[in-house]
Amino acid sequence: MLTPKMKRRIKRELSAERPTIWVGKQGACQIVNEVSRQLDQREMVKVKILKNALKNDIAKNVASKIAQKTSSTLIEVRGHTFILYRHRRRKSEKPL
Repeated sequence: MLTPKMKRRIKRELSAERPTIWVGKQGACQIVNEVSRQLDQREMVKVKILKNALKNDIAKNVASKIAQKTSSTLIEVRGHTFILYRHRRRKSEKPL
C-alpha cells in the first residue's frame, strides 16, 4: 500500500525526467510487456500517450488499463503523461 508521502516522493523524483515509454498508434496493448519489464527493473515508469493513440478514449482510462494489466499502481495522470509504480521484490525477500 502506498502512503501519500510515498506518492509525493515518486512524483517529485519523476517530475523532471522524460518519459521512458511512448504509446503510439498501435495503442496500449502493444506496450504492456515493455512497461512490465521496465517496472521490474526500476519500480517507477513514466509513460506518454501520443494524441493519435487516444482516438476516442481519454488518458486516464488508458493509464488505468495498463496499470491493471501490469499489476501496478497508477500514481498520477497529467495531460497525456502518467506515472506507474510497482514494488520490486529484492532477491533476499521471500514471497508471501
